[in-house]
Amino acid sequence: MASSYPEGMPSTLPLPSEQAWAPVPEPVAALAGDPDRGRHRLPRQRGGVGSSAVIGVAAMAATLGTTGFTTYAAASAAEHADEQGSADAVDPGLALAARIQAQADSQRTAADESARIQAARDAEAKRAVQEQAAKASEAKELAARRVEEARQKKEAAERAAREAERRLLGTFVVPVSGYTLTAGFGQAGSYWSHLHTGLDFAVPTGTAVKALGAGTVTSAAWAGSYGYRVIETLPDGTEIWYCHLSSIVQGSGKVRPGDVIARSGATGNVTGPHLHLEVRPGGGAPIDPKPWLTGHGLEL
Repeated sequence: MASSYPEGMPSTLPLPSEQAWAPVPEPVAALAGDPDRGRHRLPRQRGGVGSSAVIGVAAMAATLGTTGFTTYAAASAAEHADEQGSADAVDPGLALAARIQAQADSQRTAADESARIQAARDAEAKRAVQEQAAKASEAKELAARRVEEARQKKEAAERAAREAERRLLGTFVVPVSGYTLTAGFGQAGSYWSHLHTGLDFAVPTGTAVKALGAGTVTSAAWAGSYGYRVIETLPDGTEIWYCHLSSIVQGSGKVRPGDVIARSGATGNVTGPHLHLEVRPGGGAPIDPKPWLTGHGLEL
């Protein structure tokens, strides 16, 4: 028969169930008048846990010593802790609190993430607005620069035109090409009742007669001994007479230097085709055309 003692315990100590049973004598009542005297007493149950069992357990504990009992106590404590943990795990209050805390943490995390996303969107929208404003400002500045450049170009063109006009107004040209100077101013001759009042340019009939300078044609008609005549008045009031013309091209209006105003001929009191040119400052008496022309930059 295998031993039922724990490991390390001596097997010489008999188990309570193996102890010999013996009747226990009943004590005799001290008083004769004891009412329970003579009554039947039940014997003690064999194998019950009595003082012998207690003594056996105590001996077992003593025999186990420090090592065995400590192991047993640790196992009991672990079992008690497991039971306590199981009790805590199934505690509905703690479980509800844990769920509420987890839900609150989740909601807080979701709110933080939502706020982060919204902040990023707001920053992106703000950046887009700033970029659009910058582009609009840049486009506005570019348009302003273009307007300013156009204005400056226009002003430059106008200045150039005025300068060209000024130079043109101050420019004088010889009235005919391919000419030969014949009679001069103040020359005497049988063909004039008085001294010669102008300068003659001998050219073939039909040669283009051009305006000396910028001015206005104030007269264009037949003029007796001058034949067909055109009078141009310069801005300073000086009159230029073009005489003995075969035809008139421009009978009125403003002219520029070099504009064709007539054709040369031999009308009036002449001996051959030529242009008779007179210069009359202020519309008065004629002066020698040659020095006046050379004084205005013309070489004859």
